[in-house]
Amino acid sequence: MNQSARILVVDDEPQIRKFLRISLNSQGYEVKEAANGHEGLAIAALEKPDLIVLDLGLPDIDGQSVLEELRVWSQAPVLVLSVRSGESEKVKALDNGANDYVTKPFGIQEFLARVRALLRQGQGASIEPTQRISGPLCIDFAYRRVSLDGQDVGLTRKEYAVLAALARHAGRVVTQQQLLKDIWGPSHSGDSHYLRVVVGHLRRKLGDDPSAPRFIATEAGVGYRLVGCE
Repeated sequence: MNQSARILVVDDEPQIRKFLRISLNSQGYEVKEAANGHEGLAIAALEKPDLIVLDLGLPDIDGQSVLEELRVWSQAPVLVLSVRSGESEKVKALDNGANDYVTKPFGIQEFLARVRALLRQGQGASIEPTQRISGPLCIDFAYRRVSLDGQDVGLTRKEYAVLAALARHAGRVVTQQQLLKDIWGPSHSGDSHYLRVVVGHLRRKLGDDPSAPRFIATEAGVGYRLVGCE
């Protein structure tokens, strides 16, 4: 991980910006700051940060609009940091291109851990179909094979599709709606029970405990995240 990574903080609260600046500087990161959405977009275009921390309640334009604009021309990881804790707001932000979502008030150690995970993800870029994830859980995308601790794991087509979708965004929340739309089709975007059944089967085959996940973590009401493979 690049400890000199450049991080842009877009938040209208000076005390939050100061707190984050001090915390991130202490980890060796370079921090840029913006107090509103327009300033944030301008700095993002000029400085090309490695990660953007974005508040949604900005004084000039809503953070969701900032996200949509960013995703037109930037693939920098975005960590939303907001007092908005509603499920619909989280889902909207993730569908608009956010990589992660932390609700205020927040614990700084968890926040820094999520920053590190997103920076690793950004450096790794997306996983190409010819590549593989190696480790206790090994996924070979070219041959559509999965093994756990060296033993092959037999998966159905849907089980593999869900696991592969999570693996291609390892460490990032993938929303239920996105998984349903991509794997079952647009007409099934509301059929969350299909997804719950498949994830349940995956967890059993991987020996994964949902209360203490080794591989598949649930973001309640939002989606799933592949952990331990970032």
